Amino acid sequence: MESLRMIENWPVPNAAAAVVRGSDGAVLGAHGPQQQLFPLASVTKLLSSYAALVAVEEGVFELDDPAGPPGSTVRHLLAHTSGLGFDEDRVFAEPGNRRLYSNAGFDALAHALSEAAGIAFHRYAAEAVFEPLGMNDTLINTAHKSPAGAGGLSTVADLARFAAELQAPKLLDPSTVRRATREVAFPGTSGVLPGYGHRRPNDWGLGFEIRGAKSPHWTGTTNSPATFGHFGQSGTFLWVDPQAGAACIALTDRDFGPWAAEAWPPFSDAVLAELRN
Repeated sequence: MESLRMIENWPVPNAAAAVVRGSDGAVLGAHGPQQQLFPLASVTKLLSSYAALVAVEEGVFELDDPAGPPGSTVRHLLAHTSGLGFDEDRVFAEPGNRRLYSNAGFDALAHALSEAAGIAFHRYAAEAVFEPLGMNDTLINTAHKSPAGAGGLSTVADLARFAAELQAPKLLDPSTVRRATREVAFPGTSGVLPGYGHRRPNDWGLGFEIRGAKSPHWTGTTNSPATFGHFGQSGTFLWVDPQAGAACIALTDRDFGPWAAEAWPPFSDAVLAELRN
């Protein structure tokens, strides 16, 4: 795919990208070092969420089990509605009332899963998600880093396998993935989309941001409202557009900033235009 060559013009030391078709998981195009490890930052939340959903299907815990601050559940933590602040174990709202994007919430989620499963969160994620998908270079280091983002490392090649799973699930029942990625959790909840300001509503599924009508946005102007995924502060993103029948991954080693807000949307639009032709 020629559109992927646009990453050569990004003002970053290193970048890699790929597009994965939904129907069969085929990699339609790839550019840049596919095996290079990149810090994922908050793209890690997609992997952590998937591990939590596996735990729900395995009966480790349930979405409505208490977790996090008083009144909060696993569902609240996944949907950033537990009331916990961004990076501190402090409650700012009643559970379910506001979409407070929370790294601390994902730390609480990892703790709840570890307690219920009797196994360290990073080990559970590896056994439940990474190893079955052949994501051999992916890890979440929770020894000194957070499962919310700082501890995640992966490659485009590994995330292409994950993107294929999101579009044609084998580890989870497809209905579970659909609920997590296509159904807004706590509809109508407003809050801040990091890097873009307050959004009303700020649609989110269970760990997956849902684009909805948000504008401006880090995805393309032609991405459908059903697009879901996440971007990371380390200059990374993964989106899946069900209407386009494809996913796009881009990893860099320069922190998110104005360069990304300017470069990413036209890149995604070019990818989508090439998919249509």
